[in-house]
Amino acid sequence: MKPDASPCCDSVDSTKHERRAFLKSSAQVLSAGCAYCAMAPLHAKLLDYKLAASEIAKGTWAVHGAQEYFNLDNGGNIVNVAFIEVPDGVVVIDTGPSKRYGEALLALIQRTIPNKPVLRVYNTHHHPDHCFGNQVFDSSLIAAPQGVIDNLRLEGDGFAENLYRLVGDWMRGTSLSVPTVALDTSYENVGGRRFSLFYLSGHTSADFVVRDDETGVLFTGDLAFMFRTPTTPHADIATWQASINALSGTDKDLIFPGHGPQDRKGDSLTQTSDYLAWLDGTLRHSVEQGLTMNEAMVLPIPDRFNSLSVLRTEYERSVVHLYPNLEDTLLPEIELTR
Repeated sequence: MKPDASPCCDSVDSTKHERRAFLKSSAQVLSAGCAYCAMAPLHAKLLDYKLAASEIAKGTWAVHGAQEYFNLDNGGNIVNVAFIEVPDGVVVIDTGPSKRYGEALLALIQRTIPNKPVLRVYNTHHHPDHCFGNQVFDSSLIAAPQGVIDNLRLEGDGFAENLYRLVGDWMRGTSLSVPTVALDTSYENVGGRRFSLFYLSGHTSADFVVRDDETGVLFTGDLAFMFRTPTTPHADIATWQASINALSGTDKDLIFPGHGPQDRKGDSLTQTSDYLAWLDGTLRHSVEQGLTMNEAMVLPIPDRFNSLSVLRTEYERSVVHLYPNLEDTLLPEIELTR
């Protein structure tokens, strides 16, 4: 997920981002003087993600993020990640929003599954809440489809700039480590366990879904949200709906979405599809009726979506993301004679 302004960091330029962030921080320190110094120990104490894992299937551990938007309190911890014990080691699904998060995640893995090495790290897509903890893990183990890798290289710089701005010191030392293993097979055997691999799109131009064939857990990334409003900075809604339909027909025992609680009945897919259908229909109708973007932003949202967190905020962001293209597509061109 990314904020409107164009958030994603190519590791080559990572020092530039830290330099900018630290220069700004230094200026604040100078202006605040001793008051800042007195507060520094308290601030440092607060920069702890306090990650906890819950076992959602045999040997499968979920780490749930807050159902919020990026802010200084959550440090960008708004994402679901997971790790799985396999016979010979551990498989990780996504790595979180920062180096600090990645370190906390790796420490949690080592406490939960001691004496077993991480054998594979999967990135489900290129949004920074899912992959900015990569640098903590051996880069030779990080895998994703080529489309995810290309998207990270293309947009990483903007993502890093934006996250430094949004969550400040939580990002200290963070630079993007792009996956080095480009996947294109339908399955992979890792440490004595088979994982089925699905190459989809819609939330972004490259969305990657992993199924643990032993437990039947389907890790959807952000193709599915549960009780959290879907985000749309790179969305193609028609394609996203097609991916949801494909996942609905996939053999699975449990769905672990990119945001929100896991479910067994496919509710996350249904809930995401319902919201996207309403969003697309509403914005198309608004364009056809000649509403401006500002007028579309204040339209009422049906009560059935009240259980979704950050609803109005994400709806307004989606208007910004989607409205210009819909206007280009739906409104006729009028030739002016002069």
